[in-house]
Amino acid sequence: MRVTPRVWMGLAIWAAYVVIIVVVTLLSGVPFPDIGTSADSTWRGAVMDLAVGAAFLIIVASILGWWRPALFERHRSHHKWPIFVPIIMALAAVLNLVNTDWSQFDTSFLLSLIALGVLVGFSEEMMARGLVLTAFRARLGEGWVWFLTSALFGLMHLVNAVLGAPLGSSIAQAALAFASGTAFYILRRVTGSLIWAMVLHGLWDVSVFAVGHAPLGAPLGAFLGPVVGVLSLATVYWVIKGTDEKVTPAREPVHA
Repeated sequence: MRVTPRVWMGLAIWAAYVVIIVVVTLLSGVPFPDIGTSADSTWRGAVMDLAVGAAFLIIVASILGWWRPALFERHRSHHKWPIFVPIIMALAAVLNLVNTDWSQFDTSFLLSLIALGVLVGFSEEMMARGLVLTAFRARLGEGWVWFLTSALFGLMHLVNAVLGAPLGSSIAQAALAFASGTAFYILRRVTGSLIWAMVLHGLWDVSVFAVGHAPLGAPLGAFLGPVVGVLSLATVYWVIKGTDEKVTPAREPVHA
């Protein structure tokens, strides 16, 4: 790493990312409730801000030299069985996709959903459970790293109220984001890579937007969301136990 991680750096990255998302979304002129209702609203209201956020995170990770610790664990979790929780989440996403009336989506709409999935999976995971997690591991125990990264991930969703979403639903979404963020954290710890969490995160968001816009019937996958959250909180201890993922200081240049 070029720069030694510090807790304040993680907080700064989180704050800067949230500001970018809010400002670009406000400039788009698309109210939050309209995002995902058409190709245009999805491109302007979600894809654009995530693309700018992704560019910011790529630049930061490259300048700091944090790519490896952000994307990969030094040691995988000793307990592998908690992976059943993100597996249930993946099945719930598939149920959402199966219960979606895809005839209501034209090519542009489908492409916007794919772009949304790729960018939200990369950006939100790289921010919360990538760079912020790396910064927090410099000084904090892993239990605090899990809790604070998940809490900041949930808190980030409160800004939806600023973008036009009802405050009550924004608070509920923030709570669910804390729990789903825990599922993504479990997936990172068990597999040893953030990449799988990025894939699951993108798949989940696409499925929620798709079934929300054109449901064929009862969105069965949505009912499993709270279940996944409860199971995540009940099992996360087992992927934290025995963890030794504290980052090492950046090496000083050697002079002859």
